Amino acid sequence: MGEKPGSVLIIGGGVAGIQAALDLGNMGIRVHLAERAPSIGGRMAQLDKTFPTNDCSICILSPKMADCSRHPNITLHTLSEVTNVLGQAGSFKVSVRKRARFVKEKDCINCGACSAKCPVKVPDEFDAGLRTRGAIYLYYLQGIPPVMTIDKEHCLYLTRGICRLCETVCPRNAIDYEQQDEELVLDVGAIVVATGFDPFDPSVITQYGYKRIANVITSLEYERLICASGPTGGHLKRPSDGGHVEKIAFIQCVGSRDLYHNPYCSSVCCMHATKEAILAHEHDPNVSSYIFYMDLRAAGKGFQKYVARAERDYNISYIKGRVASITKDGDENPIIIYEDVDSSEPRKMAVDLAILATSLVPRNGVEGLAKILAVETDEFGFLKTDPFSPLNTTRPGVFACGCCREPVDIPECVLQASGAAAKAAEVLRR
Repeated sequence: MGEKPGSVLIIGGGVAGIQAALDLGNMGIRVHLAERAPSIGGRMAQLDKTFPTNDCSICILSPKMADCSRHPNITLHTLSEVTNVLGQAGSFKVSVRKRARFVKEKDCINCGACSAKCPVKVPDEFDAGLRTRGAIYLYYLQGIPPVMTIDKEHCLYLTRGICRLCETVCPRNAIDYEQQDEELVLDVGAIVVATGFDPFDPSVITQYGYKRIANVITSLEYERLICASGPTGGHLKRPSDGGHVEKIAFIQCVGSRDLYHNPYCSSVCCMHATKEAILAHEHDPNVSSYIFYMDLRAAGKGFQKYVARAERDYNISYIKGRVASITKDGDENPIIIYEDVDSSEPRKMAVDLAILATSLVPRNGVEGLAKILAVETDEFGFLKTDPFSPLNTTRPGVFACGCCREPVDIPECVLQASGAAAKAAEVLRR
């Protein structure tokens, strides 16, 4: 797939990668957008609302995804990973492995007949494992491309040579078990990395009871529970019994600002918890929320007013104090054990649901990608960038934006993406 040097490769199809692709495409520059998942959208697609405006997340993201898929200068490569990079700024030769989807993208109409008949059920990673999906599935409802994917690891035909029910019921004959992985070679002048983040796994902090106490969940799991397209249809229910939720505790800095795990601040957690508490109240005005924090970091535009409005209008209480542990009572209610900093006394609080605001950590696989790109990572595993040119990695012609370089919020991701796109364009036009 050889082309004249003059195009740009973007690695990662979240909001930062999409914005960089659109900026470059609108400059008349050819873009290859490589995304590891079956659809673009990234972490923002998993969120219900965005702070501090509480706008619908997917409503903001969907038009950008649609523009990206239709843009004449942008080629999407989903289910794709970079395997090798040779050359230098202005002339890179990049090898990309595109995994087989086993579904013909041009023929699939996303009718869902195949997934309805699939006998296999596995945890749905997009919904944070809160519900199951079939071995043939749609990554998420608004995903682009809007086509089904067969999970090679769980498909009964691909693993054991039996079943083929999806092929039988497909009205468009779109199932193709003979598809093979492809190896693409792209000639590009610059590379933009926008691989995003993963949420920290709090199960290693055993005193918080995650995975042992059913009603202790992470902030990302909460996002899927409260989202209308999520596993409960947007109804906030306790995982243990599907019961009504009236009292919620939000535990800040879980894995962040912690010398045993991640000593850095994850930047977004204070406002993220505030937004989630506001959403709980909007769903049910009888809900009371308690946010346990060490320091409230509301540095962005309008953030302090957002916190003040949350306290004033949404029945949210901010409690300064580090949570020592979480236990449970006989009704599966989480018991928050904490020190009240104002009184220096230990206290307990029983709640219906406890939400852990987990830190943002580098995306799984970014260390291997950094080796392929021949760029350095910092002491925390994020891509290392120049402090005076903060979008430049340690290899000329390779730029980084968004959460692959440090934890940032969505507006900052978009801002950095546009900056990285401008730098990539400068390399090509130089």
